Amino acid sequence: MTSTERIALHSEVRDGYVEAHVRIPDDLAEAFPRVGIHEWTIWRSGNHMFHLVACDDWDAAVTALDDEPANVDWQATIGPFVEVYRDASGDPGFEPLDIVWDLRAQRAEGL
Repeated sequence: MTSTERIALHSEVRDGYVEAHVRIPDDLAEAFPRVGIHEWTIWRSGNHMFHLVACDDWDAAVTALDDEPANVDWQATIGPFVEVYRDASGDPGFEPLDIVWDLRAQRAEGL
């Protein structure tokens, strides 16, 4: 049985991002399972976006997407609306955020 990672990301965006990101291209959505991405949800607070990604291996998925034509096209479309990604320290960076607390993990520890 393969363990699925849950990765959180934080980005800051420019006006127009939400309207541009209502739907991703079908060919990109079809590429996600091939690279091991199972779910991707984005929440909004002002111009801050919080992403939750369920995947097999985040680093491998990102590397595979670098060469995926559907992703290259999508980044050319959505990229101008992204101001910056921030890492766990709040500095610019595309590293996943640190987990502070996880109910599922706490419950698993108590069993």
